[in-house]
Amino acid sequence: MNLQESVSYLNDCCKAAVDSIPKENVDNFVDLLMRKDKIFIYGSGRSGLIGQLFAVRLVQMGFDVFFVGDMTTPIIGKNDLTILISNTGHTVSVVRTADIARRIGSHVVSITAAPTSKLAHISNSNIILNIKKDEKASSLAPLGTIFEDSVLLFLDSLVPVLMRKMSVSEGDMRKNHAIWV
Repeated sequence: MNLQESVSYLNDCCKAAVDSIPKENVDNFVDLLMRKDKIFIYGSGRSGLIGQLFAVRLVQMGFDVFFVGDMTTPIIGKNDLTILISNTGHTVSVVRTADIARRIGSHVVSITAAPTSKLAHISNSNIILNIKKDEKASSLAPLGTIFEDSVLLFLDSLVPVLMRKMSVSEGDMRKNHAIWV
């Protein structure tokens, strides 16, 4: 087992997972991002880190974005979008956030690999990634690596789509980039 084998395996698995998302689900997600007042993102562990990376890009494009659980995050409202990320769809804090956000009236989108999970059931919309499960996964991509990397690839690939729809350039984004000098 070597680095190239791992990279090749991850690349193939992640591309297949992102390709498994139906186009209409992607289009609906982009539409929700464009028309909702505020965007709230949450995930636990590495899924949460992937959500935070997406939040940074959304802020750089001019969206009003918050990460659930931060001390400065306001209350979720009715015309807001809540994006929740969980591989299993059973992470208690994520499912609980979905339940609360949905009761408030926020549109809840789950990004998960588990279409029959509690999270998928509670959510208004789902982005389901079909994650390859085989004997190589435990040694080349342990735990949730394929899911997490696939979500990162999916969300980062949406950035240029949103940029075009909003007529936002990289220069525009740079104005909202946190640069520490």
